[in-house]
Amino acid sequence: NRKLQGLAAAILKLWEKCHIAKIALKWGIPNTNNAQMAYELKCLTGGVLLLRNKFFIILYRGKDFLPCTAADLVAEREMELKRCQLQEEAARLKAIETFYVADETSANTGTAGTLSEFQDIQSECGNLKEENREVELQLEAEQERLEKELTNQERKLFILKSKIERSAKDLSKLNSAWRLAEQDKDQEMITEEERECFRKIGLKMNSSLVLGRRGVFDGVMEGLHQHWKHREIIKVITMQRVFSQVIYTAKMLEAESGGILVSVDKLKKGHAIIIYRGKNYRRPLNLVPQNLLTKREALSRSLEMQRIGSLKFFAHQRQLEISNLKFKLADLQKSRGTGEVIKENLRS
Repeated sequence: NRKLQGLAAAILKLWEKCHIAKIALKWGIPNTNNAQMAYELKCLTGGVLLLRNKFFIILYRGKDFLPCTAADLVAEREMELKRCQLQEEAARLKAIETFYVADETSANTGTAGTLSEFQDIQSECGNLKEENREVELQLEAEQERLEKELTNQERKLFILKSKIERSAKDLSKLNSAWRLAEQDKDQEMITEEERECFRKIGLKMNSSLVLGRRGVFDGVMEGLHQHWKHREIIKVITMQRVFSQVIYTAKMLEAESGGILVSVDKLKKGHAIIIYRGKNYRRPLNLVPQNLLTKREALSRSLEMQRIGSLKFFAHQRQLEISNLKFKLADLQKSRGTGEVIKENLRS
């Protein structure tokens, strides 16, 4: 489990040829701990542990790995630079002792014009350049990320618009399949007292006709005429939330049935539409009208309307996101342009 210096040296030698070293473990040997082995090898080699299990240990050498030959060359170069600096300092001190004046006050030896001064200036300039380069790389990466996100959002918006066009085409086909009946111009009139009496009777009725998400279709009119076979008043309950839609539904029922709209009242859940059949009511021969949609077509129309509403909502969200990304991208490009102008002024 420990004292794996030989294996670590072999791994370093292997890393000179490839980036990854794979160590196979003998499974089933007592008193072995692969976790301790992996930790020991990681500490000795300085690599990155990619995988450890009871069969293998995989180590990655890392991006800052230097082969032994390159490390030796770097060390030799550093020793040579230090040797040159020491020789220069010795020559400078010897020159100072040669031209030393006894009656002058001793002054501290400066580093002006020496190798150490050059190295200090070079290190400071290198640090500044490296910091500027890091900031520039961060801005460039942020700009690339924003451009990629903008392209992705524009692609999603294009897909949503194509879906909206397809749904609108299907909805137009369904809308063209039905037409609203014309309301009878010679409609029967009722007094306000009769209207109030019919309203109270209709609200007290237990039996009612409930409109679902399909709205008004041929089956609704058939049920309405079946209801008028035994009663003069019908109560239609709709769950629509917008009052203008409720009024439109009431007018449509009045026109299709030929009855008289008594009132539209708000209930705890939904609205109640009270319709009176009239004194001159005649039961039609065909209870199912031919100008309205069937039950299946009405459901398809309702689904298409819901789909278009949802797609328009998400398209609006995508447009807001695209405008926000464009604003951020323009601000980032403006800041980068200002930085480049400042650099050009400093260079000039």
